[in-house]
Amino acid sequence: MRTHSPGDLARLLPALIAVFALLACTTTVPGQAVSQGSVSKGEPGTGSGVDPAFVRNTDGGDVDRLAATVVTDVQAYWTAAFPTTFGKEYTPPKGGFYSVDTADDDSPAPPCANKARDVEGNAFYCPEADIIAWDRAALLPVLRDRFGEAAVMLVLAHEMGHAVQDRTGSGATERKADPAKYPTILIEAMADCYAGSFVRWVVDGKAEHLTIAKDRLDTALESLISFRDPIGTEQEDRGAHGDAFDRVSAFQDGYEQGAVTCSKMTVDNRVFTLSGFIDAGDQARGGNLEFAQMIESVTLGLDSFYGALLPTLGKQWTAPKVVKSTGAPTCEGTRQGPVAYCPQDKSVQVDVAKELPELHADIGDYATGTLIASRYGLAALAAAGKPLTGADAQRSANCLAGAFTQSLFTTRPRLLSPGDLDEAVQVLLDYDYAARDLAGAAPAAGFDRVRAFRQGFTEGAQQCGLS
Repeated sequence: MRTHSPGDLARLLPALIAVFALLACTTTVPGQAVSQGSVSKGEPGTGSGVDPAFVRNTDGGDVDRLAATVVTDVQAYWTAAFPTTFGKEYTPPKGGFYSVDTADDDSPAPPCANKARDVEGNAFYCPEADIIAWDRAALLPVLRDRFGEAAVMLVLAHEMGHAVQDRTGSGATERKADPAKYPTILIEAMADCYAGSFVRWVVDGKAEHLTIAKDRLDTALESLISFRDPIGTEQEDRGAHGDAFDRVSAFQDGYEQGAVTCSKMTVDNRVFTLSGFIDAGDQARGGNLEFAQMIESVTLGLDSFYGALLPTLGKQWTAPKVVKSTGAPTCEGTRQGPVAYCPQDKSVQVDVAKELPELHADIGDYATGTLIASRYGLAALAAAGKPLTGADAQRSANCLAGAFTQSLFTTRPRLLSPGDLDEAVQVLLDYDYAARDLAGAAPAAGFDRVRAFRQGFTEGAQQCGLS
């Protein structure tokens, strides 16, 4: 996060309260993997799943059996969804599916590659040959071991999303003809979105071979973070897929709204948060403020944000006193984690000695910012006379943290550093602190915590239950 002065914030107050709503693997460029904690209904490797005989160059082993099972269910999904989404029938890839043993120099190469080694660590859709290929030696087993079988499910669903684009006028040909209208980051977001719509179909129990419980969706979002674009990537880069927030947003939109929403994504209706700009100060700090500086900076911004916002709702804002604690906050009756809103004395207690500094060092400065912002959200709810416990309070605190974050994103110059939104997503997935109410209760699923934060970020504070 970037530093800002009181004068900067005064000039930026209109932006602070006017929160507006709102893989290049379609060629031989490799796709970016996403994952999920799903499992097949059978046990791969024990004769269950789909026979991979239709896969070119298969060895018939466990990995290809899992891949064959996945692409069979993905194709079944598109057979059902394609006509209602696009008004015509789905046609399978005419070139088929290819398994590549990149550990063997003599293994046959798939179309669009010169040798097997060219595919090492990759999966891709090639529109020229209309094929999907994957590395069965150095990609799929690694994804399966690290993230579970759903990693395989999602990377192949993502590549199938590119095959869908090639059939519907938003694929590689269109990107080459009009890169401004079809930048790679948009194409990749659509593929992530299509993968999300497929996962929802599996969660709903409609797949013949795959199954996944909703409470395991956090694994999918974790993998999106793992395969986000590196800091410094520009939106216009040919290989840009999006930061973690962009990828999570696209996946959740597909999951919640379906393939029709994915198909209607454009550069005009999609806001991407990926930013390659890193100023000299950010570069020197690695994009992070020191812990004490972050606390000072974010609380200053929060005081200005709510000082401007609450009067528009007919409420008065009094900035809470920030109390530094040498351990977990000790407010009576609170179990909120390393940062707590204390209604008795209208303060925010911050652990400056143990857990919060550790999170700051491990995840980044905006993990600290997100947790403090959520506790200020509870303070705002208190100022508005709203309950501080229960499901509504949990969602609102998280939503308000997202609304505040969006206000920083829309300033010029931006007060968020590249990578800050990734840090917010990471802390929301890994910890429930930002969504805890006054009693310490919170939604169990990181998927739901990210969704509430995203609502505030994309739709503004007016959707967060203050009025």
